[in-house]
Amino acid sequence: MLDLYYWMTPNGHKVRIFLEEAGLDYRVHPINIGKGEQFAPDFLRIAPNNRIPAIVDHDPADGGEEIALFESGAILLYLAEKTGQFMPADFRAKQVMQQWLFWQMGGLGPMAGQNHHFSLYAPEKIPYAINRYITETTRLYSVLNKHLADKEFIAGDYSIADIACYPWIVPHAQQGQNLDDFPALKRWFNTISARPAVQRAYALAKEMS
Repeated sequence: MLDLYYWMTPNGHKVRIFLEEAGLDYRVHPINIGKGEQFAPDFLRIAPNNRIPAIVDHDPADGGEEIALFESGAILLYLAEKTGQFMPADFRAKQVMQQWLFWQMGGLGPMAGQNHHFSLYAPEKIPYAINRYITETTRLYSVLNKHLADKEFIAGDYSIADIACYPWIVPHAQQGQNLDDFPALKRWFNTISARPAVQRAYALAKEMS
């Protein structure tokens, strides 16, 4: 059994998608970031960076005591290694998967996140900041679109690289992006959107809103 500390953000959706895809038993502990619950002492003992998601695995692969993890990319790697799912067995495909996972963590997520902040949530609309992050989001979409031009999924087979990137493309309209401008990315996005586990993850999230 896993405990998932979660809110309905792209980083939160990543882990829930994996859990649904893998068919793992888990309990959800909502952490309402709008109410500041990420700063509660009990949560900070699990996630000292006061960010969701986080997990506690009560049955780790080494058979030892429960293990707590924060950072969505680290959680995806941990779960993929534990279950043997959604991580390529081929050496070279694994390197492709890992580099695109870190690309999402270091590029797509932070830049799209700043896009969300300045375009949607900042109390003052700063045109320079809005334009900067929309432009950078467009560039990153173009990078992924080019990579997917001759591939069904990011690293060959469906993997945690796809699971990590997909939730950051879901709010594309809010990011000032039109998927028609990125045909390979759009095809990939629609393929993942049709997966039953992805649909379950987002339907369950709506029940919390």
